[in-house]
Amino acid sequence: MDNLQRTSTPFVQQSVLPLAGPVSFSIVVPTRNESGNIATLLKRVGAACKSQCSEIIFVDDSTDNTPEVIRKLADQETEIQVRLIARPPERRNGLGKAVVEGLKAAQNDYVVVMDGDLQHPPEVITGLFDRIQKQDLDVMIASRLAPGGSTDGLSLYRKFISYSLAVVSHIVFPQSLHNVSDPMTGFFLVNRRQLNLDQLEPNGFKILLEILCKHPKLKVDEMPFEFGERLSGESKANSSEMLLLFKQIFRLRFAAVAPVLQFLVVGLTGLVVNTALMALFTEYLQIHYLVSALLATQGSTLWNFLWTEKWVFKQRTGLQAPLVQRISVFFVINNILLALRSPLLAAMVSGLAVHYVVANVSTLMFMTVLRYLLADNLIWRTERTTTTMPKAKLWYYDIHGIMKVRSEQRLPELKYFLTDKPVENPDIDVMIAMNPTAHKEKDSIVYEEMFKALGFSIVINRSDTVSKVYASQLVKFSPHVLYTNVVEPLMRWGLVRKGYALMHGASISFEGQSLFITAQTDTGKTTTILYTLQHNPGEALFLSDDMTIFSENGQVFNYPKPLTISQHTLQAVGAAPLPLKKRLFLKVQSRLHSRGGRRVGMAMSENGFPAATLSAIVQAFVPPPKYMVDELVPGTEYAKSAQLAHIVLIERGPDMETNINDLDKANILVANAEDAYGFPPYPAIADQLSNWKGSDLHKAERVVVESAIENITATHLRSSSYGWYKRLPYLVKQMQTKPIMSDQDLNRLFRPALTEQDVKYTESGD
Repeated sequence: MDNLQRTSTPFVQQSVLPLAGPVSFSIVVPTRNESGNIATLLKRVGAACKSQCSEIIFVDDSTDNTPEVIRKLADQETEIQVRLIARPPERRNGLGKAVVEGLKAAQNDYVVVMDGDLQHPPEVITGLFDRIQKQDLDVMIASRLAPGGSTDGLSLYRKFISYSLAVVSHIVFPQSLHNVSDPMTGFFLVNRRQLNLDQLEPNGFKILLEILCKHPKLKVDEMPFEFGERLSGESKANSSEMLLLFKQIFRLRFAAVAPVLQFLVVGLTGLVVNTALMALFTEYLQIHYLVSALLATQGSTLWNFLWTEKWVFKQRTGLQAPLVQRISVFFVINNILLALRSPLLAAMVSGLAVHYVVANVSTLMFMTVLRYLLADNLIWRTERTTTTMPKAKLWYYDIHGIMKVRSEQRLPELKYFLTDKPVENPDIDVMIAMNPTAHKEKDSIVYEEMFKALGFSIVINRSDTVSKVYASQLVKFSPHVLYTNVVEPLMRWGLVRKGYALMHGASISFEGQSLFITAQTDTGKTTTILYTLQHNPGEALFLSDDMTIFSENGQVFNYPKPLTISQHTLQAVGAAPLPLKKRLFLKVQSRLHSRGGRRVGMAMSENGFPAATLSAIVQAFVPPPKYMVDELVPGTEYAKSAQLAHIVLIERGPDMETNINDLDKANILVANAEDAYGFPPYPAIADQLSNWKGSDLHKAERVVVESAIENITATHLRSSSYGWYKRLPYLVKQMQTKPIMSDQDLNRLFRPALTEQDVKYTESGD
């Protein structure tokens, strides 16, 4: 005991032996009656980890002489620092909480958690540490169930239990555990800076499950290991621990939705109160029913506030807003949403032809969800500290080495360009912020709607090297809106500054020559592309469907975003069948994200409604139907680049084919590029985005386009039967010998391929 001293924390003892060098990571070992394993464990840990000079913390709940053994062996250690947290009976509250206590006591950010029975081999630790650093991870899991792992150290019964629990946990938590094979393992390494330790409340012994479910953004990977046999003592797994585990699973699964369900219950009671008050004011007090409705709304709003305050968010402490502010904002929001519901209902019934009953229920559900999100994130918002919040996972995209994007939100449209290699100096850096305007600078581009940081809100700070985007929390739930409305416009002008142009049009390569197809939005470009690929297998290579990168020398680079399609498009082109779940959902997606849906959104924007916010919310719940081209036409091959050979403007109308002069073809390409960005916030920030240090980038874009299309033939192709795809291959292969077809040839070629009905619900991405 001479080399041990008590710290200021009760029941904590630590050796004061000198360390050989800086500590790289700590090891936390929860123990209970493991006296026969401690000596071997320390010996093997010392041999395996001495190069990192790790400390080992025993958090002990033993009823035998394990603490005395640890103290005695600590005096003999020269390789590692040994610390003991001997918990008294009143603090012996389970293995999970013992690990949390050890995590809080550790001296280092990286902490290994392992059992003290030697079934977790210490020799694996350095491998975990190397991987977590090299891959810039938050959690590195030692998995028994990953390929290469083994459960040989378990009995047949415990093997069955382990596999069964893993299956159950994946069913219950499919998102949190989608890339984790062994969520029940007790052997892992974690960067505790990415954890909110005060949020962890494990009831049982499966602390990793608690960490992963409460921190879904952690960057996680696994390394297989062979589970060893217990050296001494008995397993602590028993029926009581299993019961605690199931309680933990139930709590984790339903803890997040409990406030939502409570909020819905309060809302239902509010409807009853509203109806009763309206009847009281109208029938007994003889007040006009419209005034009664207004008064009843205020009464039910007060009712809803009181129950939300005292029941739904009762457990919340450290609220940012005082009571008077909470009730004031609650009333304002409820009345604003009430005013918004009527035009939204009318838009769905009149604009989208949705049945009025379905529209009524949909708008009620939509407003309820929106009301809860605002209550949760604004009115009853708690104080948050940045030091305890987990670091966001980063996604990296490399667009042909020309533009690089780093984003805290996955961008599905750029999945083709996704790379595992970290991008240190991105051209576009996307970050999610609680309050984007807090990052506002003198020359920032700012867009906000009526809900400010709770709605669609962005701040863009541009410099010579990077465009930094700060997007509100709402936007992260709708990555399609984030990309289409923010990232792609920045991409367009960023490319111009580098000597390239992002043109709105599809491109297919025939023998290294690119056929570029441009059109006004919603003409039928996607259907044409799919038909062309189907009818020219092995000859037509796919470059892009919606956007193509032009260089000044006429070389074009692919930009293969997922195609936005409809059920009618699938049926018309006979594309590959989708899984049943996707097909059932496609009709709803197609209706919402059709031309009619966009017209409603634009009309709402023009009348002062928060169109971008509403679009983000709608797409968060019903994302647009997007699929990569090889999902729709299996076997499609991609071309990375090609030489521009022919430009085609497709249009609906009486059959016609004619050349386009040089001036018109440049005007058409530039105009169609601008046509691609009509939805908010682009119209509001377009002038700022296209202006760089006082220069209008439209002029620079046009210079690139004119240089790229110089001496390139352009054809205006009009069809009444939507059969453009039949003519396209000839425009590349035979353009020198037969650039223009006779009227007789056109009539024969454009025999009916698609009817007006077939393309009535044409793809929204065109």
